[in-house]
Amino acid sequence: MTHQTVAIIQHPPAVLDLAASIERAVAHITEAADHGAQLIVFPETWLTCYPAWAFGMAGWDDAEARRWHARLLAESPVLDPSPAGDDALAELRAVAASRQVTVMMGLNERAPRGGTLYNSLVTIGPDGSTLNLHRKLVPTHSERIIWGAGDAAGLRAVDTPVGRLGGLVCWEHWMPLARQTLHASGEQIHVAAWPETSEIHLIAARSYAFEGRCFVLSAGLFLAVEDLPEPLREPFRVGVGPSAPTTGLLFDGGSSIIGPDGNWVVEPVRGTAGIVYGEIDLTAIERAHHDLDVVGHSARNDVFELRVDARRRDGVVVREH
Repeated sequence: MTHQTVAIIQHPPAVLDLAASIERAVAHITEAADHGAQLIVFPETWLTCYPAWAFGMAGWDDAEARRWHARLLAESPVLDPSPAGDDALAELRAVAASRQVTVMMGLNERAPRGGTLYNSLVTIGPDGSTLNLHRKLVPTHSERIIWGAGDAAGLRAVDTPVGRLGGLVCWEHWMPLARQTLHASGEQIHVAAWPETSEIHLIAARSYAFEGRCFVLSAGLFLAVEDLPEPLREPFRVGVGPSAPTTGLLFDGGSSIIGPDGNWVVEPVRGTAGIVYGEIDLTAIERAHHDLDVVGHSARNDVFELRVDARRRDGVVVREH
């Protein structure tokens, strides 16, 4: 089947509340599936919030920063990367399996040991299994206070009933070698996960679609000041500077769908919560490859070579014998 219905969830999460966010996610997945969506994606760190306070609490030994980091750790799931996926996302896995849909979720992932978080994308297949787990390679600027650096174990596209699916988080879209790695894995549908979808982010998403000759689902967060816990509503603590609003929208969505020619399939939807739907036709990819294939006839494999270490990095390897 080449024609597919896809959906981007542009509803707010329950900030710093994992159980309530999963409950909301199940409802949104159910609604999207009822409307015929076969692929359903969520923005960056939808579980359980984008920790924008990192930019406003970047001082050394900030007691408030420590308090919110501990809260975020407590509300971030530890994932089981095995196909069975026996972890805190059981309800998401169950609804994906019952509706036979593929789900890509942006989340704060807690490491199995210690207190490190990763900015991750987990892909759940229509049988509820884990198809892929990608961790953002390099957190941006003050984000490094929150998240650890990921590895390339999940830097790949995977087969799903809707096509070969991959994704990158935010400013990974300006990492040329990461892009090329995904292009080379045969990506047909790409998820570009963002907190906010500024003009430059949309340019990056459109450029990625054109370069990779793939469909791009550009997923942006929708979040109001009123969705935050009361202590985080001060502009400085929100992390976006003194001009931050004290009421109204912090992130206005802007989710969109882009075709392999770089043109809009669905233009950015801003200022409203909801689900963004679109129809994609994978045969458009083959037509677009007529004049550009960055891993094939447009590449110079005799001149350039890229090597990727795709091992999952744990840091400590214990040999008992």
